[in-house]
Amino acid sequence: MNTIEKLLKHWQSVQPLKPELQHRMDQQFMIDFNYNTNHLEGNTLTYGQTKLLLLFGRVEGEALMRDLEEMKASNVGLQMTIREALDKERPLSEHFIRELNKTILAGDFYKTSHDGEYRYLIHAGVYKTRPNSVITPSGEIFDYASPEETPSLMADLVAWYREEEELVRAKNLLPRRVVELAALFHYRYIRIHPFEDGNGRIARLLVNYILYRHGFPMIVIPTADSRNYLDALAKCDKTVGSLPYDGANATVEQILPFVDYISVYVEKKLQFTKDLIEGKIPLIEETKETYSFLSFQRGETKKLY
Repeated sequence: MNTIEKLLKHWQSVQPLKPELQHRMDQQFMIDFNYNTNHLEGNTLTYGQTKLLLLFGRVEGEALMRDLEEMKASNVGLQMTIREALDKERPLSEHFIRELNKTILAGDFYKTSHDGEYRYLIHAGVYKTRPNSVITPSGEIFDYASPEETPSLMADLVAWYREEEELVRAKNLLPRRVVELAALFHYRYIRIHPFEDGNGRIARLLVNYILYRHGFPMIVIPTADSRNYLDALAKCDKTVGSLPYDGANATVEQILPFVDYISVYVEKKLQFTKDLIEGKIPLIEETKETYSFLSFQRGETKKLY
């Protein structure tokens, strides 16, 4: 039995947790997840501002209105994801994914182009109507799926996931398979990049949707580990190739660096919860601005901040 399987069995054996501990853990995760997933995309709120906003609805210090709106909307999206994951009778749907995007973006808004020359309208909850791409560290343009390809690729992605989920349930597959499924869904989804904005945040929410739906605790990818996160995805891109269709149909074998990356955070979170429940560590270890989470480096635990 591997480490993740052992730790997952322990996690499931201690459910339900005492209400007070569960509430405190839920609140801490809410702050950690929303802070980090939004900072990965450039949100400027500090950890303290995020905590104050989400727990007490207050703002302290200077803050951009858009960042405040996105942080609050992100938390609504997280609660939507939790409710959807708990409803085992309702399969994943494109409608839910579109509603999630509409929610976390807090409605349509204007965005300025990278060169600052023009503004364009972002349509929340609607598949993209213009091509999107990213410039790699080497200066190359890496294209995602075209607007014309996106609807069929998203339909295929959701249909594929439903089939895989049924296999996991019917055959009672090992926890490793759930982690692989979450990582592969994230990778395929990102290669489609179906919306004009919010794709990274949606991908991380849906990873947690899959994990939570299958009895795992949710995970946080810290903004301080963004380089490892993006590097793991980039390594997969080199194996899969640059064609969007190939990315949207990648296999587990092709994205092992990203499977390993997600696996480490799943294992660390399970170990963290075990140590917490056994009283070996406190619930929070606050530094100047944020909650210290666990390092991506395998076999090593350290503060990221």
